[in-house]
Formats: sequence, structure tokens, C-alpha cells
Amino acid sequence: MVAQVNGEPLKPVSLTHEWTRLPTNTGLPRIRFHDLRNSHVTQLLAAGVHPKIASERLGHSTIGITSTCIRMLGRDAANAAEQVDAAIKAAKKPAVE
Repeated sequence: MVAQVNGEPLKPVSLTHEWTRLPTNTGLPRIRFHDLRNSHVTQLLAAGVHPKIASERLGHSTIGITSTCIRMLGRDAANAAEQVDAAIKAAKKPAVE
């Protein structure tokens, strides 16, 4: 669970709102929040993580659901994961003055 400063649960719409502001403030590419899940599972599997572990991390009730996602993701998701990875690496680099 994600909480506000006062300990109250964070409303999902608040997270979505902040997510849409993030690219504006950081220069990161604009992607859907849900695409993070797709990128995450793609990166896990590319790193050799067992599909069962990936399934548990995504909260899927069965590995079959994860397998369906994997088939649907294909090369496009791998490409998206690479783009997000490159953007994160670029954002970590100190600005050259």
C-alpha cells in the first residue's frame, strides 16, 4: 500500500495524476502507467527470472495469465523496455554545464 504523508491511503487517481506530470518535469518519454508493468515483466524475463516469479510479482493468480501477457508483448514490449531503460540511464547522468 502507498500512503500519503499523513498515513492515509493514497487514492489511485492521485498516483495517475502525478504520473502524467512526471514526463513534463523530467524530460522522460510519456508512457501509460500500465506500460510499466509490461516493461517490468519483459525486463524480468530477459534477465532470466523464472516466469513463475514474474507472475507472482505481477499479482497474477496463475502463470498462464503471465504467459498470455508474454505472448502479447512480443518485440514491441521489449523495444519499449529498452527505451524506458535508456531514458532512465540518461536521466541519471549529471547535466553537463
